[in-house]
Amino acid sequence: MLTRRNLSLLPVATAALAATARMAGAQTPAPPAPRDYTEPLGIALEGWPYPAPVKFLPLTMAGQAVRMAYMDIPPTGAANGRTALLLHGKNFDSSYWFGPIQWLTQAGFRVVVPDQVGFNKSSKPDLDYAFELLGANTIALLDALQIRTVVLVGHSTGGMLATRMGVAHADRIEKLVLEDPIGLVDYREYIPPQTTETLLEVERHYTTETYRAFVAHYFPRLPPAQYEPFVEWRMRIAHSGEFERFARATALTYQMIYREPVRDLYRTLPMPVLLFAGEKDRSFPLIQYAPAGKRASLPTIADAAKSAATELQHGQLVIVPGVGHVPHLEAPDVFREAFMKFVA
Repeated sequence: MLTRRNLSLLPVATAALAATARMAGAQTPAPPAPRDYTEPLGIALEGWPYPAPVKFLPLTMAGQAVRMAYMDIPPTGAANGRTALLLHGKNFDSSYWFGPIQWLTQAGFRVVVPDQVGFNKSSKPDLDYAFELLGANTIALLDALQIRTVVLVGHSTGGMLATRMGVAHADRIEKLVLEDPIGLVDYREYIPPQTTETLLEVERHYTTETYRAFVAHYFPRLPPAQYEPFVEWRMRIAHSGEFERFARATALTYQMIYREPVRDLYRTLPMPVLLFAGEKDRSFPLIQYAPAGKRASLPTIADAAKSAATELQHGQLVIVPGVGHVPHLEAPDVFREAFMKFVA
């Protein structure tokens, strides 16, 4: 395993990346996306399709009874006795894990995919969210499922949570995969604090057009039809009678991201870590509040990953050319190959 002293940039499978690009370019053009979505959708994504049955774990947070949604998918190939735990990003429902679920179960893994409380199909309580609380919920889920150790995979905001869990619950994690994690810098160094009401106003005023533009920046190479579902469910939720509850949870989880940096934790992660980053990932939470003078100094995910990787005790780094924030969707073959080599 590569240490902080000899960490190197692992080469990507360029043939697989080229094949992915050819497949994307060869697809039949999709019909134009709707100008608007008017059919309401419940704030727990009731009826929104997931790739496996959804169950619920009852929990208590800050005195409130909540339910944590999750999928628990058994292996379809010869069982290897291992479990992969997949943690979603902030603006993505867990259906986007359909590809990794398929090839991980075929490889013999049991796969567990929770929706964190405050997100997707789980409850949306009004409370001060903290990664410590979300991590405790996730460990409670593993205990309820009688799972001792996992290969932990965290994407985007899920990468921040996975990093915290890697420190607080190191004995439960055999290997850690961070896919374009946010939190590679301390956002407080670049952005002044914002009130929750300010963040709420942004959620209230998204239109289908403006939210589609927001989602599009994650995907420099993915055909628009493939990321349109993220737009659809978010804009249909805007017509829910409980939308204000959803919007407040969204604003409060942004506050959690802002006030709980994880960058300094990288040097303390004891397990092997695979850090994966799209070369064109320009994600930076709350970037619209960065002063003009600071914006030129905002690092990309890939640049920040290169710096963070040097501090990992046992780290591997993969930078994927031409790919944005979600490599497992934009370059699935590259992501799979690097992942499977790492966990072998």
